[in-house]
Amino acid sequence: MARCIHKLSDRFVATVDRRGKYGDGGGLWLQVSAFGTKSWIYRFMLHRKAREMGLGSLKGYSLDDAREKAKDCERLVRRGIDPIEARESTDRETAEEEEKNKPFRQWAAAYIVDHKADWANDKHAAQWESTLETYAYPVLGDMSVDEIRTGHVLKCLRPIWSTIPVTAHRLRGRIESILAYAYATNDLKDRSNPAAWEKHLASVLRAPTKIKKTKHHPALHYDSVGPLLVALRLEPSVVGLALEFQLLTGVRASEVTLATWKEIDLDKKMWTIPAERTKSKVEHLVPLSDGAIDILDVVDVRDEIGMADSGDRLVFSQGSRNERISSSNLLKLLDTLGYADITDHGFRATLKTWATECTKYPEEVSEMALGHTIPDKVKRAYQRGKLYEKRSCLMNDWASYCATAESNPGDGPPRIM
Repeated sequence: MARCIHKLSDRFVATVDRRGKYGDGGGLWLQVSAFGTKSWIYRFMLHRKAREMGLGSLKGYSLDDAREKAKDCERLVRRGIDPIEARESTDRETAEEEEKNKPFRQWAAAYIVDHKADWANDKHAAQWESTLETYAYPVLGDMSVDEIRTGHVLKCLRPIWSTIPVTAHRLRGRIESILAYAYATNDLKDRSNPAAWEKHLASVLRAPTKIKKTKHHPALHYDSVGPLLVALRLEPSVVGLALEFQLLTGVRASEVTLATWKEIDLDKKMWTIPAERTKSKVEHLVPLSDGAIDILDVVDVRDEIGMADSGDRLVFSQGSRNERISSSNLLKLLDTLGYADITDHGFRATLKTWATECTKYPEEVSEMALGHTIPDKVKRAYQRGKLYEKRSCLMNDWASYCATAESNPGDGPPRIM
């Protein structure tokens, strides 16, 4: 006997509001919930197991639509194929295809999210987004990574390659990283990267170093350190002390302004900057000279404000609320003292130049003093031992030089490098 099908009518489907399941035949059922919502269900038997498969809501599929979907499912069942598993397989394939066809801007956003924790600060992520938005997205933004070719990358780079080479070079590297990330995610690691430099774009574009030399931070010459130290002493403030401490230790501004008392070991005369706060993401041990210790003695007011046990307190904080000194505070004080032409970051170049021209310390000693990574693995292995001792001597000699320069500041305008 043939099965009875098409038992439901459009009118019944539209008006029924009583909770339950109503069969149309051929495995198709209309399900009405307690809240009055209606959806389609396909019931079937396969391998002696009864199963139910949702076909969608009435709002999405009419009675005729649902009957067609039920017929498609029935054809699969007759062939021994589970329609639920078949749909899941199709969904996976569709999702994989959509992933492969995801536009470049979405891959860029995903890359930034996955790598943001490895970057020094939020400003770095903002620079990525700004550079891509300005120069890459107008060309690559809506393209799938599978479509991007060398010509598309060059279309982004050529307008700025000669005019702003530093930005262009960074943009190229960022595009290359995003494409490599997308290829690896889609298991396409062997695909050549159209933004690669070596043996690819290097044969088309001029090397950035040949276009324009990198502009370095303006730095104070070491023979002009004395007048600056005198000026700082005449304008005593926590900002001035932070600047002097930065000059004596050769570290970056953020490393000074975010320094906490728990990082300082006064007995060992050592400052341990944790890896997450260094540019190289490697813990940096800073030997503290007597001059640096004297500065810490001045700013150490923890006992006076009842925070002797608070190691998280900033060393150079403004006020009793533990407020961080900003980079603009440091630059503003330099401007006020008549040193608007230099930056505090340039203090690192001041120390490096003095060490190179006035001492016999090996190159790797001054490089490690600045927190730079030494390419030679053997030399790098001595950072905590022999080189730390040498760096300690270097920093003490530097502090002695600065003290002597302060005592004999001389006349004339400061020399800028």
